[in-house]
Amino acid sequence: MNDLELLKKLREETGAGVMDCKKALEENSNDLEKAKEQLTKLGLEKAAKKSDREIKAGLVDAYLHTTGRVGAVVALGCETDFVARTEDFKKLSREVAMQAAAMKPKDIEELLAQAYIRDGSKTVKDLLVALTAKVGENIIIKDFKVLEV
Repeated sequence: MNDLELLKKLREETGAGVMDCKKALEENSNDLEKAKEQLTKLGLEKAAKKSDREIKAGLVDAYLHTTGRVGAVVALGCETDFVARTEDFKKLSREVAMQAAAMKPKDIEELLAQAYIRDGSKTVKDLLVALTAKVGENIIIKDFKVLEV
């Protein structure tokens, strides 16, 4: 795989910026796995720096399972309406609602700690951290409810 293909693959897998991906690949001798680890660590650091920022916007989203017997509503918060309207933010809110409907956590802390239903190597918190690093805003789950018949 050439350098450009590696860069593209790393960006697709992590959602990190071009310059961050390029730097991670250079510092890790084009080792994709080590570069991903470095970017994950960088994302955690960026998210930690933003965690005290005020949440003023967000989105309420719902997921209804195909059986019609279980559903979830989630309120996902961010700093600006601009980010709340992005496709990435909308996708995250839908995924969190689906996660809640499938796993029925008792509170936000349990939801954040759960293995993501589409990729068990990640937690729900990892999803929030990744988008926080990508968009540069604090993102939180403000509330959720699971309804079941």
